[in-house]
Amino acid sequence: MTPKRLLFIGAGAVGSYLGAFLSRTGQDVVLVDPWVEQVETIRRQGISVTGPHEPFQARPSAVTVDEARTLRRDFDIAFVAMKSYDTEWATRLSLEHLTPEGFVVSAQNCWNDPAVAAIAGAERAVGLIMSRISVAMWKPGTVERGVEKGSGSGHDVFRAGEHDGRITARVTELAQMLSVIDGARATDNLWGERWSKLSLNSMGNPVQAMTGLGSLEIASQPAGREITIRLAQEAAQVGLKLGYRIPSFNGAPAEKWADAGREDVYRELDAMLTPKGGPARNWRASMAQDIIKGRRSEIDYMNGHVVAMGREVGVPTPVSAAVVDLVRQIDVATRRPAPDHIHIALRP
Repeated sequence: MTPKRLLFIGAGAVGSYLGAFLSRTGQDVVLVDPWVEQVETIRRQGISVTGPHEPFQARPSAVTVDEARTLRRDFDIAFVAMKSYDTEWATRLSLEHLTPEGFVVSAQNCWNDPAVAAIAGAERAVGLIMSRISVAMWKPGTVERGVEKGSGSGHDVFRAGEHDGRITARVTELAQMLSVIDGARATDNLWGERWSKLSLNSMGNPVQAMTGLGSLEIASQPAGREITIRLAQEAAQVGLKLGYRIPSFNGAPAEKWADAGREDVYRELDAMLTPKGGPARNWRASMAQDIIKGRRSEIDYMNGHVVAMGREVGVPTPVSAAVVDLVRQIDVATRRPAPDHIHIALRP
């Protein structure tokens, strides 16, 4: 594959992890971030990458947002790897530096593809779903991946898709490029894949964020598993009512999560989520990381989107709505994360 000029708007955990890998394989990578300390650390010592692979050090280029204005208009692909609330300005900055044939990739959680397309045009926008990959950055210049490699179990972590469902040369090439990191393929089902990932994020991220508990601590208690199941149930019901073709997420088909109101299905899902013993990491998902760092969460773009779409199609989402309200209060510091928030959200 001919090396590409790749621009990453966002050098946090996702941008640094992807950018480091691609830089190591010979792609011409430039990272842009408003976090000056991160940019300076990358310039000085590169990015240290650890995970379910050999650790390595990569040295992509890095500039601040202010310095990015001086970059040339010669990038082939721009990856938006910022939080959802930064999507618009990050997309506009991307477009300033792309070649006329270049395109913007939304490498984000939530439902940001329409926002990217509204600015760039659908013909210059590509969606990228990243499933079963959790990354964290707790200090500048160091990124870690916290879960097993997906391709080792026949799972494709990266799914690149066009907004209109076509399998084009550019999404095929993008998937090939990302396959150096983990399993990757082009998809003709961007919206179903995106809702699957949204559902997966919605059932885990806010529970950790509002409780201060890690993934293992939540899964080890019945109430933690209950709120996880109810959030997945509501997200699946909304997505199916919207007509999306939703791939399985977190170990079960969307139809099974949606049917969790049945006692036998609930018991099966509860047993599946119950830790089986042996080594397990008490991971903090992205929203929990944001809360710990004192940053604004993506709750309105994650569970908030599920609630909004549920209202639109007439699907009740009471637990999701309660979780959105709790995390919003944490965002504005009128509440602090606490385990009891699980029980508050589950109240009728």
